[in-house]
Amino acid sequence: MCVEPAVIYLRYAKRHLCRAHLIEDIEQRVLSTVENKKLISTGDRIAVALSGGKDSTALLILLCRLLPALKDVSLVAITIDEGITSYREDTVHSAEDLTRRLGIEHHCISFTEQFGDPLDDLLKGRESQACSICGILRKKALNIGAHRVGATKLATGHNLDDEAQSVLMNVLRGDLPRLVRNSGNDSQSAFIQRIKPLAYISEKEIATYLILNDAWKNLPECPYTRYALRREVRTMLTTLEYRYPGTMLRLMESKRKIEYYCAGSMVCEPIRGCRECGDPCSGDICQVCLLRRSLGL
Repeated sequence: MCVEPAVIYLRYAKRHLCRAHLIEDIEQRVLSTVENKKLISTGDRIAVALSGGKDSTALLILLCRLLPALKDVSLVAITIDEGITSYREDTVHSAEDLTRRLGIEHHCISFTEQFGDPLDDLLKGRESQACSICGILRKKALNIGAHRVGATKLATGHNLDDEAQSVLMNVLRGDLPRLVRNSGNDSQSAFIQRIKPLAYISEKEIATYLILNDAWKNLPECPYTRYALRREVRTMLTTLEYRYPGTMLRLMESKRKIEYYCAGSMVCEPIRGCRECGDPCSGDICQVCLLRRSLGL
């Protein structure tokens, strides 16, 4: 595309891109995803789930740069401090530094504040369930934070690798309802809509984008990931993507086709109020309250 030296080779597209063209390409693709999928509307207040890691950092930077193209849209960042020793402290500081540099309003919510104990204490003797327990409680904390700041949408940093891994995990589990579920409309407007502007940007592209923008930080990995099925699926899918470039995009296309063929035939559970806390859920008791019982909270 130009005479500048390439900084990346995109195997699935067989394209070499220089610094300027890669940055332009990623920003244009994110904007196209936002516009084509109607993720953001005029007047939206977007709460960005900012963990401080690479994906959420790239998401906040990209949305800040795209703001001129999004009419009357404001951003606010929410960081969840689960309470994971030797991990979360560094990422929280990274989030604070980023929002200060970008001039973005920032709110931090801790598990201790919301659930009485940090995650490390809640997981004693239950380490193998870490990702399930953390996921349920973090989702609850993000919803609390989004409501607290008056957000109309909640943006998360899920990238192409994350989304393809989720598709494969749901296939391996035989979980068709979860495979076709859309976080933007599956709650019948009972929750704040979640959006994923980076869903078609690979982890490799995001890492390179941050390096080129002098925003890359070497941060520790969550110590509980060793218990997760996702870690095994990630290794498998990364190998397949290298051997067969475009595998992740084809998985996403397969999910889209399955959603299309299942449209109208999948019966969703009606949304009702949890009989213990009143939060909307599909059963009599929400996942958070069931978890509270099992943890003795």
